[in-house]
Amino acid sequence: MKKTPLLFLIGFALTAALAPLGYGQGLTLQRDIVVGPGETQENVVLLGGSARVDGTVRQSVVALGGNVVISGTVNDSVVGIGASITLKSTAVVKKDVVVIGGRLTREPGASVGNDTVFFDLSRLVPGFMKGGTKGFFSLSIVPLILILKLVTVFIWFLMTMVVAGIFPKQVAFASSQVRTSFGAILGTGFLGFIIFTGVIIISAFLCLILIGIPILLTVAVAAMCLRVFGQVALCHFFGESLSRSFGKHNPTVLGASLLGLLIVSVIGFVPVLGLLFSFVLSIVGFGVAIRTKFGTAENWFARKQTQTPAPPQA
Repeated sequence: MKKTPLLFLIGFALTAALAPLGYGQGLTLQRDIVVGPGETQENVVLLGGSARVDGTVRQSVVALGGNVVISGTVNDSVVGIGASITLKSTAVVKKDVVVIGGRLTREPGASVGNDTVFFDLSRLVPGFMKGGTKGFFSLSIVPLILILKLVTVFIWFLMTMVVAGIFPKQVAFASSQVRTSFGAILGTGFLGFIIFTGVIIISAFLCLILIGIPILLTVAVAAMCLRVFGQVALCHFFGESLSRSFGKHNPTVLGASLLGLLIVSVIGFVPVLGLLFSFVLSIVGFGVAIRTKFGTAENWFARKQTQTPAPPQA
């Protein structure tokens, strides 16, 4: 298998951003993973290395590079980005199998509940890149902007696949709060955006005396986590709303999120309006991620009501 450096870097960034979300969710993230016969694992996330699933994975298997061999059962989806995925004859994947930029081997008898999608990125290299820097700089600014937008959409596609595939319950819950608490979420996002911007500016100045470098990196990773999760939750909100308008009331979290991403991407291509829409989307995304604590609480800032004990009866 030919490993694509770009995909590996994207996978590394995604893994760093998603690591805090995996806390307490049964997430396994290590170089080599083995789920033996009779064993059960919640999620499996692989960054390079190898993984073998002979037992049961309750949710999803996500591989960012490396090799995955499945002969057991995966109750949700299998997603490979720049990875080699092998489905043995006894493998059972109850939802989707998606492989992007890697290799997919499916033996006769392997069961896949929904769709099998395989993208061979080596066939999608733009022709202008073959001409080297001369061909690149000969482009006008409009096609260049279009290419950059398409690359951005593709990266968001990868992120949506990973986040919605691993954390469907959290994404669905955060999406539901947009409908019921939009005003509070917008205010929280606006305040959070101002605070994060201020901290980043201060950290950038502190980098002159080195102490600001770790602070800047920490804030940047936190902002990336909020941005990614919030956008995926909003994509699910738009996709689910559109599905309901067409009479489909129970779309899958992954399907609704990808449909919403399509809507968001189309609007993003509109000049000026798309830029304003993306900015507002970022604010609301910050708000829904902060307020719902990445989809794990209805209101992170709500105070728990303490029950006062009843007075003793005489």
